[in-house]
Amino acid sequence: MHSVSQILKNKSNTQVYTVTPTTTVLDAIKLMAERGIGALLVMEGEKIVGIVTERDYARKVVLKGRASNETPVRDIMTTSVMYVRPDTTNEQCMALMTENRLRHLPVIENEKLVGLISIGDLVADIISEQQFIIEQMEHYIRGER
Repeated sequence: MHSVSQILKNKSNTQVYTVTPTTTVLDAIKLMAERGIGALLVMEGEKIVGIVTERDYARKVVLKGRASNETPVRDIMTTSVMYVRPDTTNEQCMALMTENRLRHLPVIENEKLVGLISIGDLVADIISEQQFIIEQMEHYIRGER
């Protein structure tokens, strides 16, 4: 079982993109599109005050007929943000994401944001881990050392 810190080390892009509560939804969506990401953490200084996702945009802007260039992120962000610590296992993260229907989890260490993992990061890690186990079992079965 890998820990979140191991998953973060293996990520190709560890940059965490953030916006403030006053950022317009249009600017937030543009940033997500430019970076090929599905969520942004909403920060006030060093403190996480929310998370905004493409799903928030679709459900709270598009479906409600709001103007993206006039709506601030604070009006659509999710304010109860769950997070994990670097020693959390991939299995614990998967359970937390599944139970709470989450796709992104900030990683906090010593009260500071150190990363963000997505469901895609977890799936890739679990597949890699399982592939390694399969290879080891194949070597064992063939009598290789």
